[in-house]
Amino acid sequence: MNAATEYLRVAGLHAYYGESHILHGIDFEVRRGELVSLLGRNGAGRTTTLKAIMGLTDRRTGSIMINGTEAIHLPAHRVARLRVGYCPEERGIFSSLSAEENLLLPPVVGSGGMSLDEIYEMFPNLATRRRSQGTRLSGGEQQMLALARVLRTGARLLLLDEITEGLAPVIVQTLGRAIAKLKSRDLTIVMVEQNFRFVESLADRHYVIEQGQVVETVAADELQAKAGLLERYLSV
Repeated sequence: MNAATEYLRVAGLHAYYGESHILHGIDFEVRRGELVSLLGRNGAGRTTTLKAIMGLTDRRTGSIMINGTEAIHLPAHRVARLRVGYCPEERGIFSSLSAEENLLLPPVVGSGGMSLDEIYEMFPNLATRRRSQGTRLSGGEQQMLALARVLRTGARLLLLDEITEGLAPVIVQTLGRAIAKLKSRDLTIVMVEQNFRFVESLADRHYVIEQGQVVETVAADELQAKAGLLERYLSV
């Protein structure tokens, strides 16, 4: 891979929660402006991979190069300052604050973060519900808010964990349009996603993770040829 275009390179990544050894030498790369998915069954280590990149596991070894900076020994707040935005599966909405107050909270980690007007254009539901408390938002609105909060920061590398899980198809479509627009803005995106149909049309490349290792790499133009292989890896 051309180093000039490489935005994220994970090499030999091991990660631990306490004594539990979860990742066993994860390797993958993402070019600037690419979207890649991390596929696999539940418990394969996909979410832990995102958390390890962000510095949220108990211990990690290996190498995590983010836009030319080694991040393996950096705490989470320093990783964020490398313009990394993490959208966790649990969303982390502040329930006592309004939707707009949630949007005004995140720190700026770099220039180019989206304005409130841009956010409301991308997610009209949030404009309508801007005065509503976090607890009163639907699951889909909370997911839009969680993603929008990250976009306010100026992050250029987005780590998105299961953003479509449990959501109505119309909300999934809205999120799909938003992700496509972010990709067109040259953001670099790593998605953990169970909904393969959602991610197959968006991703440049798919990394299949099993038992804490990348066991298969499938480029977008190989999907048809490797459909059976993916089915074997992803079937429950």
